[in-house]
Amino acid sequence: MPAIKVSDLTKRYNSFTAVDRISFEVPEGTIFGFLGPNGAGKTTTISMLCTLLRPTSGEASVNGYDCIREPSRVRESIGIVFQETTLDKDLTAFENLYYHAILYNVQRHRRKDLVRKALRFVGLYDRKDEPVKRFSGGMKRRLEVARAVVHQPRILFLDEPTLGLDPQSRTSLWEFITRLPSEEGVTVFMTTHYMDEAEVCHNIAIIDNGRIIAKGSPDELKKGIGSDLIYIKVTDKEEAVRLIRDRLSLNPLRKGEELSIPVTGGEACIPELIRTIGDLAVSVRIQRPTLNDVFLNLTGKAIREEEQDSSDTIKDSIREYRRRFDRR
Repeated sequence: MPAIKVSDLTKRYNSFTAVDRISFEVPEGTIFGFLGPNGAGKTTTISMLCTLLRPTSGEASVNGYDCIREPSRVRESIGIVFQETTLDKDLTAFENLYYHAILYNVQRHRRKDLVRKALRFVGLYDRKDEPVKRFSGGMKRRLEVARAVVHQPRILFLDEPTLGLDPQSRTSLWEFITRLPSEEGVTVFMTTHYMDEAEVCHNIAIIDNGRIIAKGSPDELKKGIGSDLIYIKVTDKEEAVRLIRDRLSLNPLRKGEELSIPVTGGEACIPELIRTIGDLAVSVRIQRPTLNDVFLNLTGKAIREEEQDSSDTIKDSIREYRRRFDRR
């Protein structure tokens, strides 16, 4: 049984369709990437899977529990890291995790051991007694991941987990996240607009305008573009273009100081290309398709850098999340 199963899931707001009949499955013990630009339907989908929003139609199950009929069972079996920080900055790292364990009804005799384990996992055990307000942005994010797994969920939802972090903090956080499936048996469902982060995913779904437009592993999606790009700098562009077109039947494009040549199997083409233009060649490099190329090819636009301030939808989800657990 897949960890997550979605069939024709739809969410409408009056005449606006935020999520439009999407279907996918996430195998247990994998990292699943959900990619799309602002307003594509990513956060709406996560909110439905986490039972914070009720679908208009369709079906969704998480850990075998129906998201509509068994919302409490779903919430008990998942962890969530929102875009917006939800830590209590006046409490220590240990206290933040300990109170979270209480909210999730972790057995009293296990709480401290599980908190210590989670802090060690993200490399923050030595800072456990410090108030969170002294932590850097990267440390806070790592602590949020620790808090989300302290009750040992089977699935971890990450909504733009590294938003606003510097490159070093992003790398450090992903070192912990990528260990979760193998070391903790946790399935990870993540959204991101950083294409290099999406490379760690076992499978990816790309959503745009509420619809899934492509699914597959990163390699499968990149192969769908079909070609490598060879960039070559020459001393005489006109002559080089003529030789390449006449002798190799390729169509070079002028890109700044270089010529760009789309080919299949770039490494095999380079020797013949050099022989063809001879001394005209100054330098040559090859660029393979990236996930950003895939996204650009499918949607006609690149994923935009998002503002650090969260949208009203995310803030509403957090308020609803807190309200439901305050009742318990």
